[in-house]
Amino acid sequence: MAKQTGNQPDYGNWVSKKIIYSCIILGIVFLASTILFWPLAILSLACFALAVYFTYARHLFSPSGGNVQNQIWNLVVSGLDWGGEGKALDIGCGNGALTVKLARRFPAAQVTGIDFWGERWDYSRSRCEANANAEGVGDRVVFQKASASKLPFEDGYFDAAVSNLCFHEVADTEEKREVVREALRVVKKGGVFAFQDLFLLKQAYGDVDELVRTIKSWGITEVEFTETRSFPFIPTALKLPFMVGRMGIIKGEK
Repeated sequence: MAKQTGNQPDYGNWVSKKIIYSCIILGIVFLASTILFWPLAILSLACFALAVYFTYARHLFSPSGGNVQNQIWNLVVSGLDWGGEGKALDIGCGNGALTVKLARRFPAAQVTGIDFWGERWDYSRSRCEANANAEGVGDRVVFQKASASKLPFEDGYFDAAVSNLCFHEVADTEEKREVVREALRVVKKGGVFAFQDLFLLKQAYGDVDELVRTIKSWGITEVEFTETRSFPFIPTALKLPFMVGRMGIIKGEK
């Protein structure tokens, strides 16, 4: 097991404070406007209710709350039926959480994390590297900028690949199934994969059973789908469609 340094990693929270503050500010604006049009009080109450909900959700995701965010990451890594010898890829690594978990779980592996790190996100390559160093795996982890729609690796380069909530965010590819296909392209024959995304979002992926059949038609040996919300550690409050409700894991062997 890798040793942590004195610095603490920072993986953030999927519910940002900006969302909570925005709901509160809108609630105040609508409340003030009730002087002119009283029905706006309904919108004000709705905004305050959302602020309370998102505050609770943030608590559940945090290490000091339910630590659900960390457990969801663990689902992806534990989905790999892999001995850990060779090279692994984390696609859309964000702040490096899955990349680091891979390196810690498989101490014989060399792990690469790729991300586009656009301005929309509070992530960066430097944050990833700081997290990897804090977790004591910086010597076995490499981060580089790249798009998930066109991975800069040859066919079958990796023994294993993971991804978490990345594919549906790839802006330069309208057909999200093609992003999944690109991810599988760089996995070697006999290699393993575990991808978590909004696979239950029909606008992006269509019917999930059809998606699984399509992936198998690409010559993939084993494909299994599991709804993230089905795991017992997911609180009822987080099973809503705009939270965990549309998330699922596709894993298997190429």
